[in-house]
Amino acid sequence: MDFVKEMRQKAKTLQKKLVLPEGTEPRTVKAARIIADEGLAASVTLVGTEADVKAVAAKEGVKLEGITIVNPATAPLAGAYAHEYYELRKKKGMTEEQAKIDMVDPLRWGAMMVRKGDADAMVAGADNATAAVLRAGLAIIGAVPGLKTASSCFVVQTTDPAWGVDGALIFSDCAVVPDPTDEQLADIAESAAQSCREFLNAEPVVALLSFSSKGSGGDLADALKVKSAYERLKAKQPNFVFDGELQADAALVPSVTDKKAPGSPIRGKVNTLVFPDLGAGNIGYKLVQRLGKAEAFGPFLQGFAKPISDLSRGASVEDIVVTCAVTLSRAK
Repeated sequence: MDFVKEMRQKAKTLQKKLVLPEGTEPRTVKAARIIADEGLAASVTLVGTEADVKAVAAKEGVKLEGITIVNPATAPLAGAYAHEYYELRKKKGMTEEQAKIDMVDPLRWGAMMVRKGDADAMVAGADNATAAVLRAGLAIIGAVPGLKTASSCFVVQTTDPAWGVDGALIFSDCAVVPDPTDEQLADIAESAAQSCREFLNAEPVVALLSFSSKGSGGDLADALKVKSAYERLKAKQPNFVFDGELQADAALVPSVTDKKAPGSPIRGKVNTLVFPDLGAGNIGYKLVQRLGKAEAFGPFLQGFAKPISDLSRGASVEDIVVTCAVTLSRAK
């Protein structure tokens, strides 16, 4: 499986609209040019004043033909966007005047474009902290109906096609929620399952990982949390196969599954791994990446009602292009 090639092709086929709120960030401007030239999106919008965006583009040697620039302070939709934001937040004390001020923020503007269908996907984070991207997304776009938790996943492409889907697996959550509750873990599992469908084009088989397998960890809180997440999922009866709590080997190696979780419905079929906390997830994907010589793509945000993605502030131009292609590929 060539994940990047497949996501690029899917984005090209879907032809969705992309907004990049960090329109004066040099790497983002360069990425916008590549996205437009490759035809990965039907339209590309950079948020910022026209003068500032053009100044950055000139300095970087980037032509802006075929790329839209929007300034939230003067855009024709400013009033409508501010009113929509006021309606969303008025129960939390938002005033119409404050909504007008807040909607000048590029992240909020980009999120509102996605909410209103003026864009299909948003990518930011090269110049903003993850928390800021998440706040804008949750306040304006919101979570998938039935879920309360925004999280992330990596697509990990191993060199052995026997694992997951032709060697690729979903690892979640490795970047957003530091110490999820049992309810959040159940939400993460549902989001990761959907990511598996979208990214790996396969029906998800989900393992909720722990240091404990089916009670072997006793009544320690960390093991009980994963067990409770499993019970929550069981009660919801989601449309995917799952099991937990399981140690990694019990989830992945059939002979070990038979010993530690006999009769498990995920035996020999796991393609989606849900980690008990951010420490385990971050360490886990990096160990597989470095020691197993796997490729790790992400993190990609999940659990939002519409596609948005966060970038590392150290992202390269190519990283931004790939993240945009992946995010566009999720647009309906």
